[in-house]
Amino acid sequence: MSIRLLYLIAETYPTFRVDVHVLFGKVLPRHNVQSDIVAGKTKGDKGTINWGGGETYLCNVSGGVAWRYISTFLHGIRFMLKADRNRYQAIQVRDMPILATIGFLIARFKRLKFFYWMSYPIPEGSISLARDRGLSSGFIKFLFPLIKGHIGNLLLYHFVLPMTDHVFVQSDRMKDDLIGRGIHSEKMTPVPMGVDIEALQDLDIRPVSDVRLEGKRVLVYLGTLDRPRRIEVLFEMLAIVKDQFPNVVLILVGDTHEEEHRNWLKMKANEVGIRDNLLWTGWIPMSEGWRYVRTAEVGLSPIPRGNLLDVSSPTKVPEYLALGVPVVCNDNPDQERVIRESKAGICVFYSAADFANAVISMLSLDEKTRNELGMRGRNYVSQYRDYRVIGDNVVNSYNNLFSRDN
Repeated sequence: MSIRLLYLIAETYPTFRVDVHVLFGKVLPRHNVQSDIVAGKTKGDKGTINWGGGETYLCNVSGGVAWRYISTFLHGIRFMLKADRNRYQAIQVRDMPILATIGFLIARFKRLKFFYWMSYPIPEGSISLARDRGLSSGFIKFLFPLIKGHIGNLLLYHFVLPMTDHVFVQSDRMKDDLIGRGIHSEKMTPVPMGVDIEALQDLDIRPVSDVRLEGKRVLVYLGTLDRPRRIEVLFEMLAIVKDQFPNVVLILVGDTHEEEHRNWLKMKANEVGIRDNLLWTGWIPMSEGWRYVRTAEVGLSPIPRGNLLDVSSPTKVPEYLALGVPVVCNDNPDQERVIRESKAGICVFYSAADFANAVISMLSLDEKTRNELGMRGRNYVSQYRDYRVIGDNVVNSYNNLFSRDN
């Protein structure tokens, strides 16, 4: 069966989201599922670009957050109104509840199916952002996400999700939460985050050669250093580990966009006495980041608990495991499941003491045992979290949805 979607995404193009550019741009086209992406672009020419999964219809969204949202919103409406039933079988909107409301109505008018892709509880996230900012950030920066969040909350849970033909959710936990809100189980498909194993094999990722790591016991954290991640807990953890392993080094592969927070983190590292035990790489290409991961003995994945992040499917754990690196993570539901099923790491509460004890246990293992953990992790990801496997499940959902009409 050949399927073509008009797919509207909130992220600017090109997107860093692997569940867009790998799943929809690489894997699904092999199963005759094409997607024409509708998105904003902050730099370069707007227009149409072939991206692997179909075509891209881009508009310039350079400017402030409010302008970016409005531009993306109007651009999306324009292309949904132009959607030709002879070309498309469905309209799919990702993480934009207000635009999805209009998209559903347009899809019904054009006799197209409508799908909603929910990778994050956007309305709650917008409300939380406004409250965290407060009025001190400026009236518009406070009011815009607050209003958008409350309107989105009303539309998403009382109209879009109950009425849509199908909902693709980020995790089993998100599905369970939506069942609790009255959404029928059979109209949802969990699509967790995965790894492009094929790309890893093609790149042949090798450990990085860095003199600063010679003779060190190496830990790695791959990802954002933004405030919600509470990376300072890892600094406190490192101070405890340092007492038993003075030559320990934590590589931070990533950064924060807030210079103020970056400076605060560096001050915190000085306060707890681990400044010389940190290696900051900043933002670097993913392939280079993976080389630092391959150098480490333990991968760290802290995800603070809470309603917003408990429904997530963090990418770090599958990435570490795919690269053969055992993991210490905390009890985010998706992470806990991966570690429990793979038996390739330790899952604890998110505290400095718990992380430290788990890391010390890992570093105390002999090399043979750590290699066995690495092999278990690679095997698990290949079997359950390779995007080729995830793609098969998504294709089956699409085929089932369209076969019902035949």
